[in-house]
Amino acid sequence: MVSLLLATILLAAVHAPSTGAPSLPNIVIILADDLGYGDPQVQNPGSRIPTPGMDRLAMEGMRFTDAHSPSAVCSPTRYGLLTGRYAWRTSLKQGVLWGHSPCLLEPGRETIASMLKDRGYVTACVGKWHLGFGNAERTDYGAPLRPGPVSVGFDSFEGIPASLDIPPYVWVIDEAVEELPSAKVNGSAHRRKEGGGFWREGDAGPSFRHEAILPRIGQVSADFIRQQTGTGHPFFLYVPLTAPHTPWLPGEDYRGASEAGHYGDFVAHVDAVLGQILEAVEDTGQSQNTLVVFTSDNGSHWPTSDTERWSHAANGDLRGQKADIHEGGHRVPMLVRWPGRVQPGTASNETVCLVDWFATCRSIAGAEEAAEAGEDSFDLLPILQGDVLDAPLRASTIHHSVDGMFAIRSGRWKYIEGRGSGGFTPPRRIEPVEGEPAGQLYDLAADPSESTNVYLEHPDVVARLQANLDRSRTMGRTAPALDVSGE
Repeated sequence: MVSLLLATILLAAVHAPSTGAPSLPNIVIILADDLGYGDPQVQNPGSRIPTPGMDRLAMEGMRFTDAHSPSAVCSPTRYGLLTGRYAWRTSLKQGVLWGHSPCLLEPGRETIASMLKDRGYVTACVGKWHLGFGNAERTDYGAPLRPGPVSVGFDSFEGIPASLDIPPYVWVIDEAVEELPSAKVNGSAHRRKEGGGFWREGDAGPSFRHEAILPRIGQVSADFIRQQTGTGHPFFLYVPLTAPHTPWLPGEDYRGASEAGHYGDFVAHVDAVLGQILEAVEDTGQSQNTLVVFTSDNGSHWPTSDTERWSHAANGDLRGQKADIHEGGHRVPMLVRWPGRVQPGTASNETVCLVDWFATCRSIAGAEEAAEAGEDSFDLLPILQGDVLDAPLRASTIHHSVDGMFAIRSGRWKYIEGRGSGGFTPPRRIEPVEGEPAGQLYDLAADPSESTNVYLEHPDVVARLQANLDRSRTMGRTAPALDVSGE
């Protein structure tokens, strides 16, 4: 089986450079799994976790204080990031995919990878895919895993099918497993018991070890970057990490590194993997021509009981946690470094979404727009360059919880179409009662913790945002439509 490193050597030899390819920047997007807004110390001085890599990245670039994942859970965010389209427009209306789910990406759907590949980029994905393989109702891991990452624009893929607590537990290289899932593993204890475990029982490759996956992702990513030196081709590296999602299994060097238990130690390990990737960029002399993005797919799975136990607010002062419609579910850290283009030590309070990286990469690479691509994606390049905008980049942003609850953000206002969290925090759903608010409205400028529902006080705002939300769902896009008239 051809390794990722050897595959990229072969790919570099056959790629035809597009016009101006040598001047195009490399792009590295690192997507942490369940990292909270308040975990990095640069975001939260009270964080009990050392995060020197994240802090350094922020000092050397830009920190976004109002960045959001398109969903409060895994699979929908990954779809949105790669396609620039909200995943609730697909068949996935709630929840996530599982280890044997078919590929969610539609045939012919343009992704960041396919778009950049057409511009001469060498493209690689290393880490947690969680967007399904194949077309069958249940994936056969003994057959070619197609469609999958290689089918949607990645020259190479190394990683695992879904979360590190979802079977089958196998390592995939391109379109085949390294080992067939012929062994069985028992389920582990709940994640908050001693050991920080929790994974579901199921099939596994005989040599699969949960604790080895995060280090392997870091090493394969660094190897890929080093191999690109001198090829004359820009590269796009997408690194969807498996951590700090459960099971919490920090490496030996990171055990006890934090004051927030196994979770905090695992975040410290994530920070070290970020440092490993940055080191590869720097050691190969590619820093000045490499855009690095570090963010998270949703908020931390960190209920108030954990905050009280560890005196650590993984989601900062935000309400809720992973899966919830409230800010703790989907407001995420986002750090961007691009020497010469992004001013060091800056911060932006623009409301942005991870779906915006599709349009941003398209703009950076000078790729042509397609009428049916990036339907919800806005170009962040003006913000990255420090331009003063005449109006907010986004008139509105749609949020989505694990059970399918919608919210819409417009300026200072956030309207939630329903009562409850829509996620993991009880109460999840509150049935409407006559005389009480049917939904939730928060003034985030005055009440960033969403503590006071002002739904009844501002019926005009509720009506406007409800109409905007309905229109966004009906029209099929929120980004400006491409003019295909030829005029």
